[in-house]
Amino acid sequence: MRSEAQTVEDYIKQLPEDRQEAISKLRNVIKTNLPDGFQEEMSYGMIGFVVPKTLYPAGYHCTPGLPLPFMNIASQKNFTAIYHMAVYADKELNDWFTAEYPKYTKARLDMGKSCIRFKKTTDIPFELIGELASKITPEQWIAMYEATFKPKK
Repeated sequence: MRSEAQTVEDYIKQLPEDRQEAISKLRNVIKTNLPDGFQEEMSYGMIGFVVPKTLYPAGYHCTPGLPLPFMNIASQKNFTAIYHMAVYADKELNDWFTAEYPKYTKARLDMGKSCIRFKKTTDIPFELIGELASKITPEQWIAMYEATFKPKK
């Protein structure tokens, strides 16, 4: 589900009450743990944490007018989602996350390329998500993005 909310606060207010609490808590744990330099904004109809154009003027190669996405959180129809681009781009980070996950929750890991899905908000391992958010600086993400995703000219 893509929200038309213009602000993060409006996005959260539009959610069902049970999702508001989980999304707010995710937002706070990510903001608390993200290295300096990332910026929070509405991005692709979700709460996004991006590398601002002041740090990376080239922007996202798919839509150069937009800042480089790094992490998003969203309340989808049947689950809460965390999108973390570096988990998809960095095998070492992915391996770390999948090994740590069972230490924090009994729920089965439901993960796509960059998407981590939680059917029940009570299964979200907030502490682990905070640690995941802390692992990559904007500069590291830019280097990883350019090496992995940005088309070569």
